[in-house]
Amino acid sequence: MSNAAQALSRVLGRGSAHEGAHHWRTQRLTAVALLVLGPWLIISLLLLPDLQFATLRAWASGLVNAALLALLVVIACWHSQLGLQVVIEDYVRGWLRMTTLVVSVFLHVLLGALGLFAIVRLALVAP
Repeated sequence: MSNAAQALSRVLGRGSAHEGAHHWRTQRLTAVALLVLGPWLIISLLLLPDLQFATLRAWASGLVNAALLALLVVIACWHSQLGLQVVIEDYVRGWLRMTTLVVSVFLHVLLGALGLFAIVRLALVAP
């Protein structure tokens, strides 16, 4: 790659892997989504008459609330994984770097799946 092409890649925000700008934009987009979904969750819970299990189950069984909760879980896990990936790439070296990245992705997917399972169970399973 010529010096001009390398300089153009830097200006366009792409490193050697050509995905730096995409990663940055995705992390910012998930942050904005969390800035919307986080207050929605807090306000929704504060508006409930109480935080008893039956009340939360009735609230979570609503289609909109269940869908927004699921979206919150997925986006929070995705955002966390992206942020942790940056930290790992910056501070971990050698064979431990790839191992840590793979474990991080696996744990975030597992956490997201468990969160979605909990929402489905809470919203759909009869008491």
